Amino acid sequence: MSEDSGLALLAVDLDVLFVTSPSGRIVRVNSPDGEAGPRLVLAGCCSGNLLRLRGDVGDAAARDIAALVADEPPWRDAAEAPPCLPGLIRLLSREARVTHVSRGIPYVLPNGLHWETPATTIAGDEAEGRDLLGRLAREGASTALAEAGFRSVADFWAPWCAALQGGEIAAIAFAARLGPRAAEVGVYTLSGFRGRGLAAAVTARWSSLAALAGRRLFYSTQITNRASQRVAGRLGLRTLGATLAVT
Repeated sequence: MSEDSGLALLAVDLDVLFVTSPSGRIVRVNSPDGEAGPRLVLAGCCSGNLLRLRGDVGDAAARDIAALVADEPPWRDAAEAPPCLPGLIRLLSREARVTHVSRGIPYVLPNGLHWETPATTIAGDEAEGRDLLGRLAREGASTALAEAGFRSVADFWAPWCAALQGGEIAAIAFAARLGPRAAEVGVYTLSGFRGRGLAAAVTARWSSLAALAGRRLFYSTQITNRASQRVAGRLGLRTLGATLAVT
């Protein structure tokens, strides 16, 4: 399987999304927060499907789930739920009630994108970025930043970059997931600055950061997040396939 094939890239993306055990079970989400992660993840493209299960899924359920997924045709359109979803829910429900189901769209994010913007963009490893973090450490985060989840400098997951307007952060791109081979971007535009192309600008700048050179980069969004899908469309990102997460 070529490293550039859809299935191989999906595997790389899954490997950076989750910390897994030697047996391939999900231990936790690969983020500084380290949340538990979903009980089941299914990723598909035109050349096949990949399955990941959390460590607390029982061996009997795991065998039945694997057998069900093995008979599933390649699933590549997140707009439609995979046909095996009712069966997956039934098998997982034998052990515990299913509480959440979500579908997502993974994209390949090329290294070195460029996006024209009138906003000032800075990177966290540049002098301007270090100065900004120093100011936030002294003065504290603004209400808008805190509401967005950036309550302290520890919430700026490196490598990161930001778009500034009026000297304040308007949008930020950061390493939502980071591994030795790959990274996945997280993007947030603060309320009051949306609709100006800033998410595309910071995503492109992030893809060009020297700290990410040599890594495969990914951009993912939920099927319900139309604004995020528009950003991917503006940047011309290639869809990898579809993902399903069940908790």
